[in-house]
Amino acid sequence: MLGDWLSLTLDGDVPGEREGRLPFGHYVMHGPGILELRPAACQTGARSVVLSAGIHGNETAPIELIGELLARLESGLLRLGAPTLILLGNLPAIRAGLRFRHTNLNRLFRRDAPLPEHDEGRRAATLMAAVDAFFARHDRPPLHYDLHTAIRDSRYPRFAVEPFDESATTDADQWHWLAAAGIQAVLHQHRHSWTFSHYSRHYHGAQAFTLELGKAQPFGANDLSLLRPMQALLEALVEGREPPGVPPQRLAFFRVARELMRESEDFRLCFPDDTPNFTEFAVGTKLAEDAAAGDCVVEDSPLAVVFPNADVELGARAALLVRSAPPPEA
Repeated sequence: MLGDWLSLTLDGDVPGEREGRLPFGHYVMHGPGILELRPAACQTGARSVVLSAGIHGNETAPIELIGELLARLESGLLRLGAPTLILLGNLPAIRAGLRFRHTNLNRLFRRDAPLPEHDEGRRAATLMAAVDAFFARHDRPPLHYDLHTAIRDSRYPRFAVEPFDESATTDADQWHWLAAAGIQAVLHQHRHSWTFSHYSRHYHGAQAFTLELGKAQPFGANDLSLLRPMQALLEALVEGREPPGVPPQRLAFFRVARELMRESEDFRLCFPDDTPNFTEFAVGTKLAEDAAAGDCVVEDSPLAVVFPNADVELGARAALLVRSAPPPEA
């Protein structure tokens, strides 16, 4: 049944069976794209694990990776040992092969802000409620990996974004796990961003990351062999055992220096649209022109650009400007 859950969800069919047995536990379908796995016996070191994918509908590799994970669980090749919540994000956008239908879902995960009255707004409310209920049911250390792929090339094809929160800290073992899982760089956010991983970190104190796992491709065009180390990490978490780890010195760390915002219709980035993430620009380089905000010029020391996108709404972020940062203390 789990093998069919992805296809049924993406086809828009409501599965007739809401609960079922697994070799080492059982599953509950709470709604379209919301699947909870409950182990018959929880391992001592298990966490309450949330794995989400498809928050942007054109990012398909993480969905395929989760499909393989579910198939191995159902066949008994993996022994379920941790409560796990599997979430598929923007279902209409996934079906259409679009990043989103109306607005970026990954900016809507905030409790004290009104949500728009369309697909993304309603889905954000549903996903927040699902995470809240799951962490309330399972008294284990909370963990949330939100799996993505990027729309452009990158100097570091696989990187983690660590959400900002003034009251939460990241466990040192996370850096060891992520390094072993093939993550090449870490970007520390500088302020609240209201992404899905930020939601779990801010409201639940979870160990939480947005994980960029290469470049976005359509279904069937992903080379999942590049993600086998990440698959090993996810399998260890779902089984409730200690994931593999390596020294994190191989990770490059960055911190956001500023956000480049689009303030007017007359706005452009002064570098090609296909510039890879983490491309560095020297002091004196003009990065953007904006009729309202003026020119953005690199000052003091070189800046690298991450997530550049000139085609955003007024008042939205057009790029993150980042600098190298020292690694966290072990």
